[in-house]
Amino acid sequence: MASSTPKPRSMTAGARNILRSNDSASLWNYTVAPGWTHDEAEVLRKALMKFGVGNWSKIIESNCLVGKTNAQMNLQTQRMLGQQSTAEFAGLHIDPRVIGQKNSLIQGEHIRRKNGCIVNTGAKLSRDEIRRRVAENKEQYELTEEVWKNIELPLPEDPQLLLEAKKSERVRLELELKNVQRQIAQLRRPIRGTDTDSSASPKTELDDEDMQGEEIIEDQPVNKRLKLEE
Repeated sequence: MASSTPKPRSMTAGARNILRSNDSASLWNYTVAPGWTHDEAEVLRKALMKFGVGNWSKIIESNCLVGKTNAQMNLQTQRMLGQQSTAEFAGLHIDPRVIGQKNSLIQGEHIRRKNGCIVNTGAKLSRDEIRRRVAENKEQYELTEEVWKNIELPLPEDPQLLLEAKKSERVRLELELKNVQRQIAQLRRPIRGTDTDSSASPKTELDDEDMQGEEIIEDQPVNKRLKLEE
C-alpha cells in the first residue's frame, strides 16, 4: 500500500540560493571593511542581489548607500564573497553570503587568505575563462527574476525631515541644559540658619577682661567696692 504522506516540496533555485540567519549554525560571518557598519553591509548584500555584482552605478542611483564609492562597495563585496576576484560573478544577481560560506570551507596549502578573502595566486584569468565561470556561476547561484525584482531596499531619509528632527533634538538638549544649570544654582545657594548672625558684635579680649573685672568687683566687700567705684 502506497504511503499517503506527501513528499516535501523542493525549494526553487532562487530561494535555495539565499542564506537566512537561521539556515546554518556555521553561517559565513564576513568582516566589514573600514568605513562600513554591519547594517550598511547588509544593505549592500541586498543591493547586489537586486542589481547584480559590479553594477555600482545602479546601486548609487538607488540612494540606498549614500556616500559610498565604487571602490568601497567593491572592497566590501570581496569580503562578503570571501575572495579577491569578483569578475566571475559580474552582473549576476546572487547572494554573496552563499559564495562566502562556500569559500570559508575551502582548505589547502595552496590557499592564501587576506582579511578572510582567498587571494589570487595564479596567472590572470583569460576573458574566455571568465566568461565560462560567469556562465557556470549563473547556472548554480543566479536568483530568479521574480526573487531579485521583489527585493526591497531601504529608502533614503528625506533631508527636510532629517533637518526638522535635528532641530527638535537641539531644542530638547537646550531645555535639558537649562534644567541642569538651574539645579546647580540651587545647590550653590546658602541655606538659611546655617550662617552666623552678622548683627551680633564679635566678642573681643577686652570684653572678656571687663567681664572678669566686674566679677572681681562683685566679690569684694562693700567698703572696697565704694573706693574702687570712686
